[in-house]
Amino acid sequence: MTLDSDKKTIVLAISGASGVQYGIRLLEQLLTHEHKVYLLVTRAAHVVISMETELAWPANNHELHDQLCKRYGADEHQLKVCGESEWASPIASGSSAVDAMVVCPCSMGSLSSIAVGASVNLLERAADVILKERKKLVLVPRETPFSDIHLENMLKLSRMGAVILSANPGFYNKPQTVEDIVDFMVARILDHLDIKQSLQPKWGE
Repeated sequence: MTLDSDKKTIVLAISGASGVQYGIRLLEQLLTHEHKVYLLVTRAAHVVISMETELAWPANNHELHDQLCKRYGADEHQLKVCGESEWASPIASGSSAVDAMVVCPCSMGSLSSIAVGASVNLLERAADVILKERKKLVLVPRETPFSDIHLENMLKLSRMGAVILSANPGFYNKPQTVEDIVDFMVARILDHLDIKQSLQPKWGE
């Protein structure tokens, strides 16, 4: 499969915060619109997915890859599911042809580790690579209230160039369902990735 020139390569990491629905819907949008995705689901995220959704995502990366490709009609080369310790993954190197990375949702633990450059797993290393290569890193924290530590880490990352896109859906479009609320946030993420979306109209349209 050859992706069109307007298609992007996105690293999507789903960490163990509440709000995995945002990441899952974002994955669906990226795949159905034929963007290439490196998907990284942490062990904690698998637990949250089983708690917050009716989905049964296998822990085995190959099985998850096949299930998601079938579910979203994606080409097998369009999606790569990576493990937390998969250090040979292209996204662990600055030489990879990745356009941007999104951590959605982003736990405070992941945010803290990214802020200090811990790089103890592939999620943290991939984010570190995005920052050092001056590419777009979008972090979607889902926590409330924020402690001073959380706020300081977010400010630190924002000053490094990361986009802190907190999961705060708007209600001016009069959402009727939970899916409408999820789509509001996913639309904002896609806007920041410069990816066309039809989930939500822009203000004034």
